[in-house]
Amino acid sequence: MMPTRKTDFLSALYVRYIRGWIGRNFKEVNIMPFEPKEGHSVLLLCNHFSWWDGFLSNLTAVDSLKRRYHVMMQQDQFIKHWVFRFIGAYSIKKGSREMIASLQYSAKLLDDPRNMIVVFPQGELFSNHETHIHVEKGMFKLTEYIKGPCQIVYQAILIDYFESHKPRAYIHQFDCGVAGEMTFAELKQRVNEFHLQALERQKVMKH
Repeated sequence: MMPTRKTDFLSALYVRYIRGWIGRNFKEVNIMPFEPKEGHSVLLLCNHFSWWDGFLSNLTAVDSLKRRYHVMMQQDQFIKHWVFRFIGAYSIKKGSREMIASLQYSAKLLDDPRNMIVVFPQGELFSNHETHIHVEKGMFKLTEYIKGPCQIVYQAILIDYFESHKPRAYIHQFDCGVAGEMTFAELKQRVNEFHLQALERQKVMKH
Protein backbone atom coordinates (compact mmCIF):
# COMPACT_ATOMS: atom_id res chain seq x y z
CA MET A 1 0.00 0.00 0.00
CA MET A 2 1.02 3.62 -0.45
CA PRO A 3 0.60 5.79 2.68
CA THR A 4 -0.52 9.38 2.86
CA ARG A 5 2.01 12.18 3.14
CA LYS A 6 -0.54 14.68 4.38
CA THR A 7 0.63 18.10 5.56
CA ASP A 8 -1.67 20.53 7.33
CA PHE A 9 -0.26 23.48 5.32
CA LEU A 10 -1.00 21.94 1.91
CA SER A 11 -4.34 20.64 3.16
CA ALA A 12 -5.39 24.14 4.22
CA LEU A 13 -4.41 25.56 0.81
CA TYR A 14 -6.30 22.76 -0.90
CA VAL A 15 -9.48 23.41 1.10
CA ARG A 16 -9.33 27.08 0.07
CA TYR A 17 -8.98 26.01 -3.55
CA ILE A 18 -11.87 23.51 -3.56
CA ARG A 19 -14.08 25.92 -1.61
CA GLY A 20 -13.75 28.38 -4.49
CA TRP A 21 -14.06 25.66 -7.12
CA ILE A 22 -17.23 24.25 -5.57
CA GLY A 23 -18.57 27.78 -5.16
CA ARG A 24 -18.24 28.34 -8.92
CA ASN A 25 -19.99 25.08 -9.81
CA PHE A 26 -22.76 24.88 -7.20
CA LYS A 27 -25.56 27.28 -6.39
CA GLU A 28 -24.96 26.41 -2.72
CA VAL A 29 -23.82 23.63 -0.40
CA ASN A 30 -26.04 23.03 2.61
CA ILE A 31 -24.64 20.95 5.47
CA MET A 32 -27.39 19.88 7.84
CA PRO A 33 -26.58 20.53 11.55
CA PHE A 34 -24.62 17.69 13.13
CA GLU A 35 -22.50 17.43 16.28
CA PRO A 36 -19.68 14.82 16.26
CA LYS A 37 -18.74 13.01 19.45
CA GLU A 38 -16.00 14.76 21.40
CA GLY A 39 -12.77 12.78 21.71
CA HIS A 40 -13.69 10.41 18.86
CA SER A 41 -12.18 10.02 15.43
CA VAL A 42 -14.72 9.74 12.59
CA LEU A 43 -15.20 7.01 10.03
CA LEU A 44 -17.39 8.72 7.42
CA LEU A 45 -19.43 6.40 5.21
CA CYS A 46 -20.65 8.30 2.18
CA ASN A 47 -22.97 7.50 -0.71
CA HIS A 48 -21.00 7.53 -3.95
CA PHE A 49 -22.78 9.04 -6.96
CA SER A 50 -20.21 11.37 -8.53
CA TRP A 51 -16.61 12.45 -8.57
CA TRP A 52 -17.64 15.48 -6.45
CA ASP A 53 -18.16 13.26 -3.39
CA GLY A 54 -14.59 13.34 -2.14
CA PHE A 55 -14.29 17.12 -2.55
CA LEU A 56 -17.57 17.78 -0.76
CA SER A 57 -16.54 15.38 2.02
CA ASN A 58 -13.32 17.32 2.45
CA LEU A 59 -15.42 20.42 3.16
CA THR A 60 -17.56 18.58 5.70
CA ALA A 61 -14.42 17.32 7.44
CA VAL A 62 -13.40 20.92 8.07
CA ASP A 63 -16.74 22.73 8.42
CA SER A 64 -18.97 20.18 10.17
CA LEU A 65 -16.93 17.37 11.68
CA LYS A 66 -13.83 19.41 12.61
CA ARG A 67 -11.43 16.57 11.76
CA ARG A 68 -8.32 16.04 9.63
CA TYR A 69 -9.43 14.63 6.27
CA HIS A 70 -8.16 11.29 4.92
CA VAL A 71 -9.54 9.11 2.14
CA MET A 72 -8.85 5.62 0.81
CA MET A 73 -8.35 5.50 -2.96
CA GLN A 74 -8.13 2.51 -5.28
CA GLN A 75 -4.45 2.05 -6.03
CA ASP A 76 -4.74 2.67 -9.79
CA GLN A 77 -6.57 5.96 -9.15
CA PHE A 78 -4.12 6.86 -6.38
CA ILE A 79 -1.17 6.43 -8.76
CA LYS A 80 -2.97 8.48 -11.42
CA HIS A 81 -3.82 11.28 -8.98
CA TRP A 82 -0.70 11.02 -6.77
CA VAL A 83 -0.91 14.67 -5.68
CA PHE A 84 -3.87 13.77 -3.43
CA ARG A 85 -1.51 11.94 -1.06
CA PHE A 86 -0.40 15.36 0.24
CA ILE A 87 -3.95 16.21 1.36
CA GLY A 88 -4.78 12.89 3.03
CA ALA A 89 -5.21 10.16 0.38
CA TYR A 90 -3.63 6.72 0.60
CA SER A 91 -4.05 3.57 -1.44
CA ILE A 92 -5.99 0.33 -1.11
CA LYS A 93 -5.78 -2.57 -3.54
CA LYS A 94 -8.86 -4.72 -3.25
CA GLY A 95 -8.51 -8.46 -3.65
CA SER A 96 -4.82 -8.45 -2.74
CA ARG A 97 -2.73 -9.17 0.35
CA GLU A 98 -2.08 -5.44 0.60
CA MET A 99 -5.75 -4.83 1.43
CA ILE A 100 -5.30 -5.97 5.05
CA ALA A 101 -2.31 -3.65 5.40
CA SER A 102 -4.45 -0.74 4.13
CA LEU A 103 -7.22 -1.54 6.62
CA GLN A 104 -4.75 -1.75 9.49
CA TYR A 105 -3.19 1.53 8.38
CA SER A 106 -6.67 3.10 8.33
CA ALA A 107 -7.36 1.85 11.85
CA LYS A 108 -4.11 3.38 13.08
CA LEU A 109 -5.16 6.75 11.64
CA LEU A 110 -8.52 6.43 13.39
CA ASP A 111 -6.85 5.73 16.75
CA ASP A 112 -6.09 9.49 16.70
CA PRO A 113 -9.29 11.45 17.62
CA ARG A 114 -8.20 14.35 15.39
CA ASN A 115 -8.60 12.26 12.24
CA MET A 116 -11.39 11.34 9.86
CA ILE A 117 -11.43 8.82 7.02
CA VAL A 118 -13.89 8.88 4.12
CA VAL A 119 -15.02 5.48 2.86
CA PHE A 120 -17.47 4.81 0.05
CA PRO A 121 -19.08 1.55 1.27
CA GLN A 122 -20.85 0.91 -2.05
CA GLY A 123 -17.46 0.36 -3.67
CA GLU A 124 -18.48 1.99 -6.97
CA LEU A 125 -20.68 4.73 -8.38
CA PHE A 126 -24.45 4.49 -8.08
CA SER A 127 -27.25 6.90 -8.96
CA ASN A 128 -28.04 9.75 -6.57
CA HIS A 129 -31.61 8.37 -6.61
CA GLU A 130 -30.57 4.97 -5.25
CA THR A 131 -32.77 3.93 -2.31
CA HIS A 132 -30.60 1.07 -1.05
CA ILE A 133 -26.96 1.49 0.00
CA HIS A 134 -24.87 -1.63 -0.49
CA VAL A 135 -22.22 -1.92 2.24
CA GLU A 136 -19.22 -4.10 1.43
CA LYS A 137 -18.11 -6.42 4.24
CA GLY A 138 -14.45 -5.49 3.75
CA MET A 139 -15.23 -2.00 4.98
CA PHE A 140 -16.64 -3.43 8.24
CA LYS A 141 -13.40 -5.39 8.71
CA LEU A 142 -11.70 -2.03 9.21
CA THR A 143 -13.73 -1.37 12.37
CA GLU A 144 -12.36 -4.55 13.95
CA TYR A 145 -8.83 -3.13 13.89
CA ILE A 146 -9.67 0.23 15.49
CA LYS A 147 -8.47 0.50 19.10
CA GLY A 148 -9.40 4.08 20.01
CA PRO A 149 -12.92 5.57 20.26
CA CYS A 150 -14.26 6.09 16.74
CA GLN A 151 -17.67 7.40 15.72
CA ILE A 152 -19.18 5.97 12.54
CA VAL A 153 -21.12 8.61 10.62
CA TYR A 154 -23.25 8.02 7.54
CA GLN A 155 -23.32 10.94 5.11
CA ALA A 156 -25.84 11.22 2.28
CA ILE A 157 -25.11 13.86 -0.35
CA LEU A 158 -28.24 14.67 -2.37
CA ILE A 159 -28.54 17.05 -5.31
CA ASP A 160 -31.42 19.30 -6.40
CA TYR A 161 -31.56 22.15 -8.92
CA PHE A 162 -34.92 23.81 -8.26
CA GLU A 163 -35.00 27.15 -10.13
CA SER A 164 -31.23 27.43 -10.74
CA HIS A 165 -29.08 26.15 -13.62
CA LYS A 166 -26.49 25.21 -10.97
CA PRO A 167 -27.04 22.33 -8.54
CA ARG A 168 -27.58 22.61 -4.81
CA ALA A 169 -25.85 20.00 -2.64
CA TYR A 170 -27.58 18.94 0.57
CA ILE A 171 -25.38 17.02 3.00
CA HIS A 172 -27.18 14.92 5.60
CA GLN A 173 -25.16 13.30 8.41
CA PHE A 174 -26.27 10.63 10.90
CA ASP A 175 -24.66 9.01 13.95
CA CYS A 176 -24.41 5.25 13.35
CA GLY A 177 -22.72 4.58 16.70
CA VAL A 178 -19.23 3.70 17.87
CA ALA A 179 -16.90 1.23 16.15
CA GLY A 180 -16.85 -2.13 17.89
CA GLU A 181 -20.32 -1.73 19.39
CA MET A 182 -22.40 -3.10 16.51
CA THR A 183 -22.55 -6.06 14.18
CA PHE A 184 -22.20 -5.83 10.41
CA ALA A 185 -25.93 -6.46 10.01
CA GLU A 186 -26.75 -3.65 12.44
CA LEU A 187 -24.48 -1.21 10.62
CA LYS A 188 -26.03 -2.04 7.23
CA GLN A 189 -29.50 -1.57 8.68
CA ARG A 190 -28.63 1.80 10.22
CA VAL A 191 -26.98 3.09 7.05
CA ASN A 192 -30.04 2.21 4.98
CA GLU A 193 -32.52 3.57 7.51
CA PHE A 194 -30.60 6.85 7.63
CA HIS A 195 -30.38 7.03 3.84
CA LEU A 196 -34.15 6.73 3.57
CA GLN A 197 -34.51 9.43 6.24
CA ALA A 198 -32.27 11.72 4.18
CA LEU A 199 -34.43 11.12 1.09
CA GLU A 200 -37.55 11.99 3.09
CA ARG A 201 -35.94 15.17 4.42
CA GLN A 202 -35.02 16.12 0.88
CA LYS A 203 -38.66 16.07 -0.23
CA VAL A 204 -39.52 19.00 2.05
CA MET A 205 -36.26 20.92 1.64
CA LYS A 206 -36.78 24.66 1.29
CA HIS A 207 -35.08 26.59 -1.51
